[in-house]
Amino acid sequence: MDRTNMAVAASSMSSELGFHAATMGLLFSAFAWAYGIMQIPGGWFIEIVGSRIAYTISLFLWSTFTLFMGFGHTFAQLFGIRMAIGAAEAPAFPTNSRVVTAWFPAKERATATSIYTAGEFIGLAFLTPFLFWILEQYGWREIFYITGIIGVVASVAWYLLYRDPGPESGANEAELAYIHEGGGLTEIAQTKTHVTWNQIAELFKHRQLIGIYIGQFANTSTMYFFLTWFPTYLIMSKNLPLLKAGIYAIIPYVGALVGVLLGGYWSDWMLRNGYSLSRARKTPIICGLLCSMTIIGANYADSLNVIIVIMAIAFFGQGMAAIVWSTVGDIAPTNTVGLAGGVFNFIGNLAGIITPIVIGVILQLTGSFVGAMLFIGAVAAMGVFSFLFIVGDIHRIEVK
Repeated sequence: MDRTNMAVAASSMSSELGFHAATMGLLFSAFAWAYGIMQIPGGWFIEIVGSRIAYTISLFLWSTFTLFMGFGHTFAQLFGIRMAIGAAEAPAFPTNSRVVTAWFPAKERATATSIYTAGEFIGLAFLTPFLFWILEQYGWREIFYITGIIGVVASVAWYLLYRDPGPESGANEAELAYIHEGGGLTEIAQTKTHVTWNQIAELFKHRQLIGIYIGQFANTSTMYFFLTWFPTYLIMSKNLPLLKAGIYAIIPYVGALVGVLLGGYWSDWMLRNGYSLSRARKTPIICGLLCSMTIIGANYADSLNVIIVIMAIAFFGQGMAAIVWSTVGDIAPTNTVGLAGGVFNFIGNLAGIITPIVIGVILQLTGSFVGAMLFIGAVAAMGVFSFLFIVGDIHRIEVK
């Protein structure tokens, strides 16, 4: 909800404060500027303090800043607060990757990744109408008050409930041995490491890592369209009232949820049935990116129902390709999984800067979303190329 709340509030916020499309595109991108810049420091932070503390601090801070959004009155204030949210949230997904790598053997890692990623899409699918209801009944500021408070409560729950693999986790020796023997890196959760510049440089020297960085950028571009401009597309381009837009938005979000769960299950099923790690990871990712390219078809459809189906297929594909996160745990050197997750997310989330701004400029110049759909489709095609021709064999990089 921390990103969707902005998308839902956008139309009313822009009307009240007098922001045009290009300004809103810049405001949408504010989160990603700080989020991207702080990815490598965020990964560093995780390696130093560990997953439990890093996630608690991150979630508490970004939720508090979300609450502050409701008090913003100028572009500068809102842009600054959105940047603060992005900076605070930077350690979140690298922490997720580190936790999954520690707790799950390789053959279950994609399913685990898909399950935690599904939480994002469950929120999108089932809480977006609730956010539209808040918007219609109370106003856009209340959206940020409510979602901010929910996040603060969640940060306390994480601190109280989560434990790394070990004696305090509740897992017995047999369970820990099963995880370790299956390739789970239980030891990284207990290790606080000193990160060097050489370790950071190492993460830019291997084609496997560079390829998945590009793939993440491509997949994240599709996600950011749906997290920023999609509700505005329904309201402004298709002239839907607020609540109806919220209801129609559910369908692509459910599509993404199904894609996330299917992608993880499919990948791990292939591993269990003798397929190579490369094929098991690449197949769902490439198929997902191909599905995302179908978003271009919305330019050639007149029926709203057909357009929603196309959008659902595109977001389904984005969800299925989201298991690209599991490749970080498969490829990164064992002593820098959290840091590698930060680099991966930094490059991937450059899309969060570029995509909202490009779409805002296209909309400002043309008054249409046609160019926006072409842009998203082309970037998804770039991701397909990367996984076909750049990534190569997926295996853990050993650094001596």
